[in-house]
Amino acid sequence: MLKSYSNVKLPRQEVDTKPAYKVADDGLPPQQSALRRIGKRPEMMHYNRLIGLVALVNAVVLIMGVTRGRWLSADGIALNALSNLVLANIALAILIRQQYVINFLFKVATSVPTSWPLAVRWTLGKVYHFGGLHVGGAVVGTMWFAVFVVSLAYQWLNGLPGASPAILIVTSLLLAILIFMIAMSMPKMRARHHDGFELTHRFGGWAALLLFWIQTILFINLQRGDVSLSMAILTAPTVWVLCLVTFSIALPWLRLRKVPVEIETPSNHVALSKFDYGVTPFAGSSTTISRNPLIEWHAFANVPSPNAEGFRLTISRAGDWTGDLIDDKPSHVWVKGIPTAGVGNIDKLFKRVVWVATGSGIGPCLPHLLAGDTPSRLVWSTRSPRATYGDALVDEIIAVQPDAIIWDTNENGRPDLVKLAYRAYEEFDAEAVICISNKKLTWQVVYGMESRGIPAYGAIWDS
Repeated sequence: MLKSYSNVKLPRQEVDTKPAYKVADDGLPPQQSALRRIGKRPEMMHYNRLIGLVALVNAVVLIMGVTRGRWLSADGIALNALSNLVLANIALAILIRQQYVINFLFKVATSVPTSWPLAVRWTLGKVYHFGGLHVGGAVVGTMWFAVFVVSLAYQWLNGLPGASPAILIVTSLLLAILIFMIAMSMPKMRARHHDGFELTHRFGGWAALLLFWIQTILFINLQRGDVSLSMAILTAPTVWVLCLVTFSIALPWLRLRKVPVEIETPSNHVALSKFDYGVTPFAGSSTTISRNPLIEWHAFANVPSPNAEGFRLTISRAGDWTGDLIDDKPSHVWVKGIPTAGVGNIDKLFKRVVWVATGSGIGPCLPHLLAGDTPSRLVWSTRSPRATYGDALVDEIIAVQPDAIIWDTNENGRPDLVKLAYRAYEEFDAEAVICISNKKLTWQVVYGMESRGIPAYGAIWDS
């Protein structure tokens, strides 16, 4: 049996400094066959599969358009079809990121009863990979747009209808912005220049939206024939799709407000931020906050307490922004939008789960542990828990998780989280493992479990 802290009276000054238990070298079952493990590798995660799905659907449309849709003829290129494909993909990329859409997706995916087959619930739990649709739509939409720009140039140079110097200039500028945004979104570039990525996406996105409107009006004017421009605009499906996209982008900003915050710093590593401005978010949601709403936003997991108003955020020092927040505690911060569902929500799909957290990863786990809606077992690896996070937080965790495995890395070194997670999974008779850690450790745990036939989930850093 797993040993834990349930029968140990911990002094308030320190968490038990002895390992919860020794993990035997043979403590893990064998992995599945190499063939079955292929689908469990990070490269084959559902996020990437959704990107591939978007590309496949568009490839089918392309083949049908060329072979049956007469996109290429003596009269020129079917610019309307290309324009519609551009907007359809870009709209998908934007709308799938809308907070209300995200919450709806999670609600649908997690509404099935736990009596359904585990294989079905395992797949539904991957709902948080929806960002693959965002990436697929953005990349493929930009590719279509490049084809559209080349087609416009072809039409204009050959004296064919549907093109003009004005629309060529606007579409070329828009294409340049879209390509630059994609370049800044590449994982290595994004990690190296995160502030630049945010500014590019925010201001570049707004500029692209404005240019899309200009380009759409110019294109409708060239295609309208004998119909008046106003009637052509009102009856064009692309205009209504653009209206929906514009509203989707504006909606979170319509809920922008500056709110008071109380920040406690039990150590110079973490800030425990308390909010009470009339919003009590649901467990498993996140809130984005900022000190300068036009420059930088950061999302953190909400920690609501049962039967209490407001919520908390656990913010660790992980860069300049978080460091400044800890060192120079503001009295107010900006929030926008609504609490948005995150990976932790999928715990509803299972009868029993194991939560694996490192450091401030305890934050996203805590609301689920406090709510107790799904029976759970916690494995938390962190340095000097009481010294870092304070007695109150550690006592709160132990109160709801008396069997928690709390591993002090200062005293015991870094554990093998895959073995810890598996042993907890086995002893607790859980159905799934949810890991909240850094990227490397998250994938170690997720792959370590799934390669052995155990449902496992963790953040994919795509927001």
